Amino acid sequence: MSRSVLSVCDLSAEEIAEVVDRALKTKQQAERRGSQLSGMTGLLIFQKPSLRTRVSFELAVTNLGGRALYLSPPEVGLGERESPEDVGGVAGRYCDLIVCRTFDQTNLDRLAASSGVPVVNALSDWEHPCQALADVLTIREHGGTAGRTLAYVGDGNNVVRSLAIAAASVGMHIRIASPSGYELDQGSVNEASRRAAASGGSVSLLSDPVEAVDGADVVYTDTWTSMGQELQAKQRLEAFTGYQVDARLVAQASRGASVMHCLPAHRGEEITDEVLDGPQSVVLDQAENRLHAQQALLAWLFD
Repeated sequence: MSRSVLSVCDLSAEEIAEVVDRALKTKQQAERRGSQLSGMTGLLIFQKPSLRTRVSFELAVTNLGGRALYLSPPEVGLGERESPEDVGGVAGRYCDLIVCRTFDQTNLDRLAASSGVPVVNALSDWEHPCQALADVLTIREHGGTAGRTLAYVGDGNNVVRSLAIAAASVGMHIRIASPSGYELDQGSVNEASRRAAASGGSVSLLSDPVEAVDGADVVYTDTWTSMGQELQAKQRLEAFTGYQVDARLVAQASRGASVMHCLPAHRGEEITDEVLDGPQSVVLDQAENRLHAQQALLAWLFD
């Protein structure tokens, strides 16, 4: 099987740094195009709606000389209308690359195993590796990574699962504050801690948002209720009371700390308008960097 990136763990610390270096270099160039996908077709299979992911991946494939084809959720029925093995097997005969945004990580793994072409995880319920690459790029642009402290306040979800491992790989100190029952899983903590031990970083799980944010260089949050969890919305709103990233909480961070959110945001829930739209927010840089990080990843895969 061709090399795929289904998890941030598919990239070593050195490879994460290499992709981020490449993304930064490409972003700084006036001409941001390449030829790594010249004459190739990238198939985008999406089970979840998207703004940043679809636009950035379509542009990334096009910028590298390829052609992007998009399939919306009802067109495929991954794991329902057709098995992941059949989807991967057929798509791999037609296309040179598959980018998949799905719910179940298992379906993604099965699709990749049958495809014979590189497959990139554009988000699953378990991980969001491309978001993590864009986040590391953004943090690097706004003060650097090694030795700096990243405070994540919120749900131990797919975003922080990838983010913790990627940030630990580049020498950051990660503090994650979540309410009881919503912590990051121990397996991901172990992997992030293993990488942190090698890079000079650290990983801490906390319950107090103020303790997590105290003196931090980056304050990050994400939605408390992700796509597919809508029936849990009321329960989650109650559980995350006191975990909102507002001006009072951000004031506990270091002076000039960056505020990050992967978007879309539930304004007034996990983050206030004042903070999201405020002078410390780098969310638009973060969103833009999805394009640069993903283009760098695809170029790296096909070099």
